[in-house]
Amino acid sequence: MLRLGKRRSGVSASLAHALAFALMVLCQQALADDLPEVMVSVSISQQQMTVNLGRKQTIVWPVSTARSGKITPKGRWTAKWLSKNHKSSRYNNAPMPYSIFYDGNFAIHGTTQVDRIGTPASAGCVRLHPENAAILFHLAEQVGLDNVIIEVVD
Repeated sequence: MLRLGKRRSGVSASLAHALAFALMVLCQQALADDLPEVMVSVSISQQQMTVNLGRKQTIVWPVSTARSGKITPKGRWTAKWLSKNHKSSRYNNAPMPYSIFYDGNFAIHGTTQVDRIGTPASAGCVRLHPENAAILFHLAEQVGLDNVIIEVVD
């Protein structure tokens, strides 16, 4: 299992590129094995996302789900659409980079509030560090939206 947390100051861009390359290789291996599914499981209680690439590898990232008074819907969906540079039409044009929409207006996306990742902070979407959101977004592009399963649990 590969655990990738928040980016720390001093982490080079080359390390981020190396991680992205490694994930692309893992995805290509899954595709070669006829296992193109990307399974994204979000745990609200743990504020954590697990990404399974086929049956081979697991990546774990911290996330932020809905803050008090808001709801992150629970259930299972396939990804519906992608938006690389999305801006929220509901929340003052807030940036939502690398958005993967799965249930109406709910999406997995990057955030500028990286210091809040790991705690409930969103209006209902699943927030990731932007680098992690970019990796997941590119995986979704590679395997196709029908092969991206998103599950949100307690």
